[in-house]
Amino acid sequence: MTTSRDRAARRTRGAGQRDGGARGAPRTLAEELRGRPDSALELLLRARPDLLNPVPNDLTQLATRAGTRASVVRAVERLDRFALQVAEALAVAPDPCPYETLRDLLTGDPDTPPAPGPGANADPHAPPALSPGAGAHPDPPSQSGPGPSKNPGTAPSEGPVDNATPANTTADDIRAALPRAVATLRRQALVWGGDDRLRLIRTARELLAPAANRPSPTGLGPTVAEATAGMSPGRLQEVIGAAGLPATHDPVTAVAALTSLFSDRTRMAALLDQAPPQARAVLRKLMWGPPYGSVSAATAETAAAENGVGQAPQPAPGPAGAPQAHASAQGEPAHAASGPAPHLRWLLARGLLLPAGPRNVVLPREVALHLRGGRAHRGVEPVPPPLAPLAERRPQVVDSAAAGQAYTALATVEELLTEWQSGGPAVLRAGGLSVRDLKRTAGALDVTESMAAFWIELAYAAGLLASDGEADERFAPTPAYDEWLRLPAEQRWARLATAWLVATRTPGLVGGRDAKGRTLAALGPDLDRGAAPEVRRRVLGLLASLPAGAAVPADALLARLAWERPLRGAAGADAPPGDDPRSQYARWALAEAEELGVTGRGALAAHGRALIGPSAPPEPPEPTPSDEAPTAEQAGPAEQPVPTPTPAELAASGAAAARLLAPLLPQPLDHVLLQADLTAVAPGPLERHLADVLGVLADVESKGGATVYRFTPTSVRRALDTGRTAADLHAFLAEHSRTPVPQPLAYLIDDVARRHGQLRVGAASAYVRCDDDALLAEILADRRSSGLRLRRLAPTVLAAQADPAALLERLREMGYAPAAESAEGDVLVTRADAYRTPPRSAPAPVPDGPPVPDETLLHAAVRAIRAGDLAATAAHKPAATSGDDEAGPDAAPGPATDRPAPATTAGRLPRTTSAETLATMQAAALTGSAVWIGYVNADGAASQRVIAPVRVEGGFVTGYDHTADEVRTYPLHRITGVAELADDSL
Repeated sequence: MTTSRDRAARRTRGAGQRDGGARGAPRTLAEELRGRPDSALELLLRARPDLLNPVPNDLTQLATRAGTRASVVRAVERLDRFALQVAEALAVAPDPCPYETLRDLLTGDPDTPPAPGPGANADPHAPPALSPGAGAHPDPPSQSGPGPSKNPGTAPSEGPVDNATPANTTADDIRAALPRAVATLRRQALVWGGDDRLRLIRTARELLAPAANRPSPTGLGPTVAEATAGMSPGRLQEVIGAAGLPATHDPVTAVAALTSLFSDRTRMAALLDQAPPQARAVLRKLMWGPPYGSVSAATAETAAAENGVGQAPQPAPGPAGAPQAHASAQGEPAHAASGPAPHLRWLLARGLLLPAGPRNVVLPREVALHLRGGRAHRGVEPVPPPLAPLAERRPQVVDSAAAGQAYTALATVEELLTEWQSGGPAVLRAGGLSVRDLKRTAGALDVTESMAAFWIELAYAAGLLASDGEADERFAPTPAYDEWLRLPAEQRWARLATAWLVATRTPGLVGGRDAKGRTLAALGPDLDRGAAPEVRRRVLGLLASLPAGAAVPADALLARLAWERPLRGAAGADAPPGDDPRSQYARWALAEAEELGVTGRGALAAHGRALIGPSAPPEPPEPTPSDEAPTAEQAGPAEQPVPTPTPAELAASGAAAARLLAPLLPQPLDHVLLQADLTAVAPGPLERHLADVLGVLADVESKGGATVYRFTPTSVRRALDTGRTAADLHAFLAEHSRTPVPQPLAYLIDDVARRHGQLRVGAASAYVRCDDDALLAEILADRRSSGLRLRRLAPTVLAAQADPAALLERLREMGYAPAAESAEGDVLVTRADAYRTPPRSAPAPVPDGPPVPDETLLHAAVRAIRAGDLAATAAHKPAATSGDDEAGPDAAPGPATDRPAPATTAGRLPRTTSAETLATMQAAALTGSAVWIGYVNADGAASQRVIAPVRVEGGFVTGYDHTADEVRTYPLHRITGVAELADDSL
């Protein structure tokens, strides 16, 4: 029987263990998260919002979720280039890794003096007997081989070590930027532990570490231990003997001895001093990666047999992209039939090259690091590329150019919807716009097809355009278009610009092909790209970081974006430089911003700065100490996801942009200039009513700074069809013209009006009625009317076997001016441009992953996680159980409360009987102490809670819930069990 003294001792021992764990270094990521302040947890959840869906129950679950592969991949893809290089260096470093070791992997060994130049004592004509894998960096001809080192502690220099590092980058730059990168990895829970024991989480290590089927950007290969995993013990002893090491008793110590040799600068330099020049040339080829090389078939058979890896099969290509090498060097006898060339045999015998398959060899990681001078990367980029060179322009010039383009954008969208409002193009069966209709629209707007797709998608994103949903489905303006037309010009532009800013539909993809080889159509499916708005806002943010009126080349912006979000894996390897999706989104964003008037002459306009608001990401900040909680502003732009603006924020930024744009837009005019050649010149934008009437009365002939309208019989007839008379048209032109109405225009209106309506077309099937029977006879005699199959019913009536619309159209083509009439004989007045779709809402953007949480959600989530972690980790007394449940057959008699119940396993709910639960609750209510309960809600979700009961009655317990930080009431029948907390738990 366990006494109360034993139970007290056990509680004291557990408390001591907890205190010791808190004072010492954290053993797990969950323990480190428990030591972080709430602000640091909020920053983690903001940077990795996928961890919040759903909210973790406690910090252990948060740490587990932060280590899942999908979440780690998403987090790694958001790292900037230097932070990613730091993570890659940690992936090839020992685990755990001291901060100084990590720094040396990025800057090189500080105690290694400069080595002699390459090429000393080397045969410049000796070709390498081993060919590197794909992507190896060939050396210049003048660097054909290294010479022996004059300093026994110095590694031979195998070509320039830092050729890919920017010329203006120094080791001091790397040392200065390293604390920020490590802090970034810590904040995102990719790295944990103190500076003396940095640990990359296991999933990230598996993702970034070199593998045979997944080369690392570091170009390093497997360690000696990994490369010799399948080697026979006898062969291992031969290798360490050839390397000058004493024999060992087992393979483990043999591998350790070989690893120690390759990691020792002095002994390794002495060993390489003995290498033949051609052997050093082979090492130089493989030094920066890929570390795998292929050998000829005959050479491989002998090498594989000597290294204990079995016989090689028939000749086959080596690793992807690795050309097959020759086994002999120039000037030496061939050894293809009997074994490797002498310099290859020398490397294989000493383990400087290890077998990686029947015909492949690999350079061990320790050897490569020695040859590189301790560097993990060929080039390190600790600072982002500068945005240069700057092209300075006066801000007023930029704003004026952008305002002019904004006015053109409004006119283009209005022209597009005017073109489609009398019956737009049909919707394809698979959705979207046909290629023929896109070309026709591009011709009507006088733009390229790609720009026509942009304007169409912009109108669709703004909710001004949609499909009508009818059986014969077509695209047409929505009722929102009429509301948009009534807004002032600056507000109309703001609506278009805010819709473009957050739209995920990407017009630049139109004309391309999807994964199945199908052509992507405008307004069709599969055009949403969740990353497009983030790239768009980041491009504008970079432009906003420049002085007012300054512009930079597009290549500089693309280089900065590539540094902030470098591509990994197949996406980075397969895409040519600047041709990856993010670079394409950035190019399209720059072109679209210029067309829309957000930028002018490549620089961000004042109203463009107001449009993106104050949320443009800042430049990388100074690093913060690891024990301080950074704020959201202290996180770099590449670390923090760009939040999607809320509708309220968009409305506010759009209103601010409209206020700045309004003074720059030309004021609408209420007049035109009529000319004797039947044209009218609008010297600027027209008032809405004037533009609508003139658009019906005349055809647009040319656009630009001034719009030229031409009056034709067809356009005048079109105006008469709307119900206006000749007198109305004369009065309208006289009122709105600054010049007298030319006589030819007056004659044209009168002539068309005199003939308008003489012919009346109605529905019989269709008939033509006219008081002038001679005119009807003329129509009957005209050959062009044969398709109508007309016949005379009366001297003034003709019947046709065609519908009224076709009859009207044919008679107008024949040069007549017929008018439609109703069944009562009244002229039908047709209103042009009257068709609208049913009310449609703008398409919702498709986000790229979970949205960035706001401050309210972050505070609530952290509080819930903390409370859940308190309930899961709080020390509690063993739950009391009945004797029948826990006592064994040999248990001594006595009250159940005298026997200890087994402690509940962490994460599992306590289990007690109903009577014991009620008794414990009542006792806690009397003493005012807190208890630990398991609770199952109405949905069946189980949770652990810490409550301080206040009242127990009627089958319910009311108390203060430390988990929810509020007073709550719980049904007793939903409480699975209860346990008293230890005295020092709260």
